[in-house]
Amino acid sequence: MSKDERVSEDSSDERIVSITGMYEDYFLDYASYVILERAIPTINDGLKPVQRRILYSMKEKDDGRYHKVANLIGHTMQYHPHGDAAIGDALVKLGQKDLMIDCQGNWGDVRTGDSAAAARYIEARLTKFALEVGFNSQTTVWQLSYDGRNKEPINLPVKFPLLLSQGAEGIAVGLSTKILPHNFNELIKASIKILQGKKVLIYPDFDTGGSIDVSEYNGGRRGGKVKVRSKIQIVDKSFLAIKELPYGTTTSAIIESIVKASEKGKIKIKKVVDNTAKDVEILIELSSGVSPEVTVDALYAFTLCEVSISPNACVIVDNKPHFMSVEEILEISTFNTQDLLRQELEIRRAELEEKWHFASLEKIFIEKRIYRDIEECESWAEVITAIDLGLKKYIITPGMEGYSVSDKLKLSRDITEEDILKLTEIKIKRISKFNSFKADELIANIEKELAEVLNHLAHLTDYTIAYFEGLLTKYGKDQNRKTEITTIENIEAQQVVANNAKLYVNYKEGFIGTGLKKDELIGPCSDIDDIIAFKKDGTFQVSRISDKVFMGKNIIHAAVWKKGDDRTTYNMLYLDAKTGRTMAKRFQAQGITRDKSYELTKGGENSKILYFTVNPNGETENVSIQLTPGCSAKKKIFEFDFADIAIKGRSAGGNIVTKYPIKKVTQLEVGKSSLGAQKFWMDDVSGRLNKDERGSFLGAFDTGDLILAIFKDGSYELREVDEMLRYEVKDLELIQKYDENAILNVVYYEGEKGWTMVKRFHIETSTLASKFTFISENKGSKLYFVSLHPEASIKYSYLKNKEKVHEDLLISEFIDVKGWKALGNKLGEFKIISFKDTSPEMIINEEVEMDDLDEAEIIQKDLFGNVESTDEGKKKSGPKDTINPGDTIEFDV
Repeated sequence: MSKDERVSEDSSDERIVSITGMYEDYFLDYASYVILERAIPTINDGLKPVQRRILYSMKEKDDGRYHKVANLIGHTMQYHPHGDAAIGDALVKLGQKDLMIDCQGNWGDVRTGDSAAAARYIEARLTKFALEVGFNSQTTVWQLSYDGRNKEPINLPVKFPLLLSQGAEGIAVGLSTKILPHNFNELIKASIKILQGKKVLIYPDFDTGGSIDVSEYNGGRRGGKVKVRSKIQIVDKSFLAIKELPYGTTTSAIIESIVKASEKGKIKIKKVVDNTAKDVEILIELSSGVSPEVTVDALYAFTLCEVSISPNACVIVDNKPHFMSVEEILEISTFNTQDLLRQELEIRRAELEEKWHFASLEKIFIEKRIYRDIEECESWAEVITAIDLGLKKYIITPGMEGYSVSDKLKLSRDITEEDILKLTEIKIKRISKFNSFKADELIANIEKELAEVLNHLAHLTDYTIAYFEGLLTKYGKDQNRKTEITTIENIEAQQVVANNAKLYVNYKEGFIGTGLKKDELIGPCSDIDDIIAFKKDGTFQVSRISDKVFMGKNIIHAAVWKKGDDRTTYNMLYLDAKTGRTMAKRFQAQGITRDKSYELTKGGENSKILYFTVNPNGETENVSIQLTPGCSAKKKIFEFDFADIAIKGRSAGGNIVTKYPIKKVTQLEVGKSSLGAQKFWMDDVSGRLNKDERGSFLGAFDTGDLILAIFKDGSYELREVDEMLRYEVKDLELIQKYDENAILNVVYYEGEKGWTMVKRFHIETSTLASKFTFISENKGSKLYFVSLHPEASIKYSYLKNKEKVHEDLLISEFIDVKGWKALGNKLGEFKIISFKDTSPEMIINEEVEMDDLDEAEIIQKDLFGNVESTDEGKKKSGPKDTINPGDTIEFDV
C-alpha cells in the first residue's frame, strides 16, 4: 500500500480515495482564485473584483445624493463574498484617490497616515467623472453573483486608463503587482498620441508631490526601480522644512525615521515638529554648528525622506496574469476605449434606425389614413393583414423585389408584426392632432443625427481623440503634475553621516577605537566609518571602526579612511633593508580590502619608514635630508623635492634618494597639488556641486581657490569648494570661481528713497560661509543687475510722464570703484521697467520687462543661460543655443 493512499480494510464495499496530487490541485485552485478574484486588477477596467463591485453598487444606489458608507458596504456584500471590513477598507482607499468617489466626512489622510472615521459617520457618491467614463449597461457583459441571486458586471466599460491613473498594489499566491499612479492629463495626452500612431513614455506622478528619478523605471516592468524624495527646504541655518513627501510614506513614518536616525547619531537635530494642516510641513530644528546642507543629504541617506520603489506591472489578461510595461497597458486601455466608443456608436445607430423606421411607418399610417382600412375587419388577424397590405402600397423593403421605388419609401428592414402592433396602439387624440410638418422635422433630425453617428463610425480614431480631448478640457484643469521628474544623485552615507563618536589611538600598542578615551584623540568619527593605520615597519591596514581594534604595534599615522578618495596622497621615505638604500614614493590608498595588511616597502625584516606625510589634495613638498656624520658621502645635507616623482601604486618600490644612512629629514615647504586643479560643476536642478560633469561648469579649483555665489536678495558668499556644497538654484543670481581682482558691477533699487542706484566694488570680506548684503537693506530694495564683466553695460527703460524712456549705461564710466558697503551713485528717481545686457562679447542679450509702477520684477540671465525672475516661483527660460547676439526677448511679468 502506498504512503499516499489510505484504504479501509473494514469493508470491501468502501471506495478507495487517493490523495495523490490533491494538494497540488487544491493549491493551484486557491492560487488561481486569489490571483483572479482578489489581488490582481484586470486590464479591461483596471479594477480588482472588490473595487468593481463597490463602484457597481454605488451606481445602483446613485440618485445624486450622498449615501452612508455603511449602507454602501452592506449593499456591496450581495456581490462580494467576503466580510464588510475588506469592502470598507477598499472603499476608503478608492475614495482617498479622489477620482471615482466623491467623499464627505473624515476619510483620513494619506499624508499623515490618519485613518478614516467609522463607516456610519462618512458618506460617498460617484463623481461626475465616474458616471461619465465608467458605466453603460448596454456595453456591459454580465454574470451571476456568487450566490446566483443577482447579476454583476464581468468588467465595467471604463473609457479611461483608470489602472494607470490610480495605480494598484496586491500580493497574490506566487506573484504580486505594483503599478504606480500616473498623471491624469499626461495619460490622456499619451492616449491621443497612441491613436495618432506615435510612441509614448509615461512616468509616475504622486499626490504627495516630492521628486522622482525615473532613469531606471523600465516602463514599470519587473526589475525596474524609481527613487523618490521629499522636498526639503532650508529655512535658515537652524531650521529645515519638509514640504512634500515621497510616495508611500506618511509624516508620522518620516518623523519616526528621523528620530531613530538622530538616536543612532546619524544626524544631529534638536527636535522635530509636525505642522501639517492643509499643506505638509515637518519642521526640523538643527543642533548648533550643524551644516543644513549636509543634514539634508543625511536625511536622504538615513531616513524615509528618500525611498526606492520597485514597480512590477502585472495585470489579468484573458483570465491569466501577464507582466507588461505601463506603455503596453496604456495602449491596450486606449484601444479598449476606442472599441467601447465604437460599441456605443453602433448601439446608437441601431436605436436611431429603429426610431426612423417607426417614425416613417407612423407618418404613412396616419397621412395615408391606413387606420380606416381596419374598420371593416372582423378579427385581429384581419386587422394585422389590412395594415400590412396598406403600408406596402407606399413602402419598399429589402424583401420586396420588382416594385418601382420612385414613389415609395425604402426601408432598411421588413415590417414586422411588432411594428404593426405599435401602430395599433396609437391613440385617436394623437391621430387627430397629427402634424405632417413636425413629423417631417422629426425624421429629418433623426436622419441628421444618424448621419453624424455614421460619420463618427467612419472616422472612429478622430472621434476617440475628440473624446479624450473632451475629458481633458472638462476634468483636467486641476490635474497638473505634482511630482518633479529629476535626477537624484547617489549619496555616500560615510560622507553625510554625523560624527557621533570620537576616535582614539594608542600608537605604541597599536590599538584604535572609540572606547580608548585614556589614549590620544584623533578626532570625531561616525560608527559607520573605516579607519586606516600606517605602521613603522612599512605596512598599513584598513578596518571598520569599533570600540577597540588592534591594527599592529608602532602606528605612525591613523585617520578616518574615505572610500573612493582620489585626492589624498601619501609622501614617504623608507629604508630598504635589503639594499640599505633610502627610497622615496608617493601613493594613494584605494581599492582596499578590510583587515588586510598591505606592504609599502620592498619587504625585509628591518625595512622601516623614515618620513611620512599625508596630503589631502596631492600636495608636493620640499624636504631637507641630513646624512649621518660618519658616512663617506661628501655632501651630508641636501634637499629633495617630492614634485620630482610621480604618484604611483602603493606596491611600487619608489625612487632611490640615497645609498647612505639618513640621520634626519626636515620639511622645508609644502608645494602645490601635483594632481592639478579639480573641475567642478553645479547640478542645475539640485544645486549640488559635483565632479561628474552634471550641470553648469564652474571652473577648475586648486588648493586655496574659493567659490563666489551672488544671490538674488542682493548678497554674496565665499566658500571653499566641496562636493558636499549645495545651493538653492532659485535663489542664485550668479555663481563662479572667485577672482580677488574682479569688480562687481551692480544696479539696484533703493526702497526707502525710491532711487535706482549704481555701484562698483571689490569683495573685501574674508569670512567664509557667511552672507554679506551689498545693496540697501531697506524695505522694497531689490537687485536689478549684477555682472563681473569689466565693461558691463545695459540698455534700460523707465517711465517718465507715463511714457517709456530708453537710455544706455556703461557702469565703469558712471561710477568708480568704492567700498562694498557704499550705497553707490544715484542713476535716477525711477524704477527700471526693462533692461538689456549690452556688455561686449555677451552670448545672450535679453530684454527684461519689469512691473511698470508698483513692484519692479527683475529678470536676468542666470548662470545656466536661463532667464529667471528674482521673485520666487516666476521663471522663464530659453535654451542657450537658440538665442543669438542682439536678439530681443519680451517677457510678460
